[in-house]
Amino acid sequence: MGNIFTEIWEMEDLRKRVLFTLGMLGVYRMGIFVPAPGIDRVALGKFLHTQEQGSMFGLYDMFTGGALEQYSVFVLGIMPYISASIMMQLLTVMVPSLERVQKEGQQGRNRIVQYTRYLTLVIAGVQGFLMASGLEHMRVNNDTIVISPGLGFRIMTMLTVMAGSCFIMWLGEQISDRGVGNGSSILITAGIMARVPASVANFYTLVVDFQEINLLQAAILLMLGFAVVAAIVFVERGQRRIPIQYAKRVVGRQAYAGQNTHLPLKVNTSGVVPPIFASSLLTFPATISTLTSNSLLDWLSAAFHPGRWLYNLAFFGLILFFSFFYTAVTFNPVDVAENLKKQGGYIPRIRPGNETAEYLDRLLTRLTVAGATYLSAVCILPNLMQTQFHVPITFGGTGVIILTGVTLDTVAQIEAHLMTKHYDGVVGPKGTRVRNRRGLLTGGRGPAV
Repeated sequence: MGNIFTEIWEMEDLRKRVLFTLGMLGVYRMGIFVPAPGIDRVALGKFLHTQEQGSMFGLYDMFTGGALEQYSVFVLGIMPYISASIMMQLLTVMVPSLERVQKEGQQGRNRIVQYTRYLTLVIAGVQGFLMASGLEHMRVNNDTIVISPGLGFRIMTMLTVMAGSCFIMWLGEQISDRGVGNGSSILITAGIMARVPASVANFYTLVVDFQEINLLQAAILLMLGFAVVAAIVFVERGQRRIPIQYAKRVVGRQAYAGQNTHLPLKVNTSGVVPPIFASSLLTFPATISTLTSNSLLDWLSAAFHPGRWLYNLAFFGLILFFSFFYTAVTFNPVDVAENLKKQGGYIPRIRPGNETAEYLDRLLTRLTVAGATYLSAVCILPNLMQTQFHVPITFGGTGVIILTGVTLDTVAQIEAHLMTKHYDGVVGPKGTRVRNRRGLLTGGRGPAV
């Protein structure tokens, strides 16, 4: 591990990227504590502590790293940008004009990115206005949370959260372009990691004071946690490699032999999007019931409380639905089969064209079922342990999946950068030598190129 850090520090380009990423994360965390106007934060904190379990407030507070409890200018976090990106991916599939724009190369992709930014501001504005309206109806011991409710407070809150979301969107794009890893994912991970020290301290207190669990139970929980993380790493790295062969090509008087490669299909193609969407939908009745008084919403909130059998069944069904839906949006077997056919590629013992598309669709269906089952098991297991075995777990399965997946992707990108340091150049035609990134002559016996 120390050797890796040494190599990162010695490689100037990677060192600058890592330091830039850490600097942007520092700016993001400082912004969490910049308060937005118009709220009694002490009263809001008391309200959230009483309503956090089973409501959307706890989910949002986890993703924003405590920004909701602080009611900062970053109260919405990166979630409006994530929602806008997913919506644009769906729209590019359903709207032919947007699909044509996306296929226009880099210029078209830039236009899609610009549309995503505009949609982010719209989503942030709507969420900010609805949040302000909901805060005006919240009560703590018959006292209002909002200092001066009214239209002015709603507009001020809307403009504040729009500005905060716009700045966070810019931070994420800067990390993606000039830092290491995906900026949006890194910001979500930073918010979740901010809750880790408090969770560890709470677990330590429970063990030392023997309030809830003893040493044996603590050891079992730690072993189970390591097993879950190992399972997540195993599945997230799991692939079904479909062999692809390319026919021999003849260009002029030269014949080129066919190449053998593979098409990798991930077990969890949809990523962490299904559990996020499923959690948001299931916590919606509990969130609305805290703002209004309605017998139907109260019944739904009690029936879909985390850990109940109806909640777990609906959670699994929604994860399965969103897994198939998002996989269908991001991976089209018909397009892949057509591209393989145009490039002269084929799957052994499978005819090109429709038969290849049907074969890919069958494989993708099986992988999606396996991936959805894995996501459901990881997300539902903490809820079962809390309700059935009364185990004090403050870290949900969705957060663990995000932490592990983003860490794996970031480490893979760092390793890709480190490979350039060990690259000694390639041998050019007729033994010529090619300069590597440091300008050193390597390989071959002829003059340097």
